[in-house]
Amino acid sequence: MAVTEASLLRQCPLLLPQNRSKTVYEGFISAQGRDFHLKVVLPEDLQLKNARLLCSWQLRTILNGYHQIVQQRMQHSPDLMSFMMELKMLLEVALKNRQELYAPPPPPQFYSSLIEEIGTLGWDRLVYVDTCFSTIKLKAEDASGREHLITLKLKAKYPAESPDCFVDFPVPFSASWAPQSSLISIYSQFLAAIESLKAFWDVMDEIDEKTWVLEPEKPPRSATARRIALVVKPLGIKLSRNIHLWDPENSVLQNLKDVLEIDFPARAILEKSDFTMDCGICYAYQLDGAIPDQVCDNSQCGQPFHQICLYEWLRGLLTSRQSFNIIFGECPYCSKPITLKMSGRKH
Repeated sequence: MAVTEASLLRQCPLLLPQNRSKTVYEGFISAQGRDFHLKVVLPEDLQLKNARLLCSWQLRTILNGYHQIVQQRMQHSPDLMSFMMELKMLLEVALKNRQELYAPPPPPQFYSSLIEEIGTLGWDRLVYVDTCFSTIKLKAEDASGREHLITLKLKAKYPAESPDCFVDFPVPFSASWAPQSSLISIYSQFLAAIESLKAFWDVMDEIDEKTWVLEPEKPPRSATARRIALVVKPLGIKLSRNIHLWDPENSVLQNLKDVLEIDFPARAILEKSDFTMDCGICYAYQLDGAIPDQVCDNSQCGQPFHQICLYEWLRGLLTSRQSFNIIFGECPYCSKPITLKMSGRKH
């Protein structure tokens, strides 16, 4: 009890007990540099679920609309200190929302200058603008015909303050900004960034169009990796034997075809049933977001498994042995030797 009282005094130094039994506390709660008067009346057993909260009219006005949440916090808080901390956080949120709600609107020139800037850019490039002109979405098309969007969150002091920019790029986009900058300058930087990423997106689009991409199923423009279906046995031998065939002048996909001596299976012309992609143990494709990523080493088998499924299977066999995070055992399908290297997160 003494520890709780000391913690309460540290967190709410302006809230003090008013009697020896400490069933009545009165004082102030502080949030965003302001103090608000309140009084807490506890029952004799000090249980908060039966307590009463008396607020000043200022505090009651700010918490208007949060009455149910306050009651829930009072019902479930184990002690007064926990309740006061939750009440303080709730008050911070209420004050923030109130400030945003009653924030003075920008001057008329704010809107007129934005309309002029959008007109200069071209209204056909505008995708969305909210009623407050605080969120603007613009589009652009690269040389390969791909459409890209940039979302701008304008601040109250625009253009003195730079807007926040959100794009679907594989690299950070940081626009330079000066007080005299405008939407036009940001859009120009956006176009330059798109152009610099064209070659990367060309490569990824070729992979998406001509191979069977397993993950991600719907890759965004920011995705830098693809997991694709392959039918090549044994992969490691061909890769080491033909790596010298890699030609920087060719596309990534063409180089992979040359090095691995294969044509990639494409989803457009093949059905999923053409490949045994389901785990050979749980017979599912996805398991907690993971897909089968362990394959039997036997070139005549090649059965895929989820890492965790294979781990549990091998761990249950008396013939399996483990050395650190590597397990040696037999394939559940062909009984040939199989090796599993466990990553830390799968244990």
